Amino acid sequence: MDTHNNTLSVSSHLLLLHPLRLLSSSSCYIPRSHNNNHFLKLFSPNHINRFSNFTTTPLPAIANPSPTTPTLRDICQSHVPDQFLQRMEEVGYVMPTEVQKQALPHLFSGRDCILHAQTGSGKTLAYLLLIYSIINTKKSSFQALVLVPTRELGMQVAKVARILAAKPSGVEGEQRSCTIMALLDGGTLRRHKSWFKAEPPAIVVATVESLCQMLEKQLFSLGTLRVLVVDEVDFIFNSSKQVSSLRKILTSYSSCNNRQTVFASASIPQHNRFINEAMQQKWTKRDVVHIQVSPVEPMPSRLYHRFIVCDMKRKLQTLLSLIQSDAPESGIIFVGEQSEKSKKAGNAPSTSLVIDFLKTSYHGSLDILLLEDDMNFNSRAASLLEVRKGGGYLLVATDVAARGVDFPEMTHIYNFDLPKTAIDYLHRAGRTCRKPFSDVNCSVTSIIVSEERFVLKKYENELMFVCEELIQ
Repeated sequence: MDTHNNTLSVSSHLLLLHPLRLLSSSSCYIPRSHNNNHFLKLFSPNHINRFSNFTTTPLPAIANPSPTTPTLRDICQSHVPDQFLQRMEEVGYVMPTEVQKQALPHLFSGRDCILHAQTGSGKTLAYLLLIYSIINTKKSSFQALVLVPTRELGMQVAKVARILAAKPSGVEGEQRSCTIMALLDGGTLRRHKSWFKAEPPAIVVATVESLCQMLEKQLFSLGTLRVLVVDEVDFIFNSSKQVSSLRKILTSYSSCNNRQTVFASASIPQHNRFINEAMQQKWTKRDVVHIQVSPVEPMPSRLYHRFIVCDMKRKLQTLLSLIQSDAPESGIIFVGEQSEKSKKAGNAPSTSLVIDFLKTSYHGSLDILLLEDDMNFNSRAASLLEVRKGGGYLLVATDVAARGVDFPEMTHIYNFDLPKTAIDYLHRAGRTCRKPFSDVNCSVTSIIVSEERFVLKKYENELMFVCEELIQ
């Protein structure tokens, strides 16, 4: 979620290396000693090639804010109605983040944009301000669509959209409200169909699957759509379940010539290739603008990275031993998505194997919970409800299922399956160290086979962190 850190700050470009964390004498794992004469490195963003048919905004030098720094109101004044600007300021959004400063002028000019910036950088507020600059609240028609990969992320986006649409305090008289529908997994098509017939919402926040169900049943169309936002676009395109439906939405159910299109993501692997494909496939217009800000930030300073090498057959037992020796307050065990080939072969998903093993072999005090993309609405809601009640838990999760969900009490991350990319590793690691003002040290531990060591080393080099090996 990108709407929190909305104050200008100077982001450090140095990753400070911290002393190795000493495990307790009761632990059965110790760090393997090796050369620790590491040098501090400056983050040097990759230069992006400029193509003749799209614009790239390179990472600028970040300067100390001056008295002349424009506020969000200064940037939005002539585009966004005052009622939304008042609400924006009431809830604390006053100074723009770097991505907002760079993106909003392009967005307000009507250009299609790809917002490529880290989680927490302010992308969500940027595209919501665009939406409120475009929609006409006096018209009873569907005008803006935000697509998300998960129900949980959709709920958060819809919540911020409704906060901005609420009536500002101190404003007298009636004002036409901006209706926002959350068309997410678990809702009922009949209820949404009735809503659309009675009074079409101006803004719809939807998961790809739920939207396509409505479109395929011809319960509504995208004919009046003026702006389309695809949030976490990399995750949707990497999801075998969602990508074909997204392509239909982008080209069959609507046309890029009749709408303004915004793609947002913290990571877009091979972004130049993605931008060219977006133009060629007509997902966007040919003058699309690519805004890239702060591609990599340092890992949290209280975060320690470890790995252990074992045989594939011993991964479950190794996981159990790590949990017993670490005694985490709460932890997430990340498991890879099951491939289509594995599904067709009738194999059980890794999530099921891990859950079943822990429920029979783990005898500690932590609750064992599951959160995966294929779960039905009631099961996902039950797991998240247990997490939010507080208390210790071990959450077995896939990358997509955990996206957009905040776990402030998390102290330990276990990569039962190594993430596919360095950015996925960064997203997983970012689930920890989120509790404000806490001095609790957190850890990310990867359980790998020997052939995966070079992959983990690649992630270390790309994200500039040090991963200590544990030996039994």
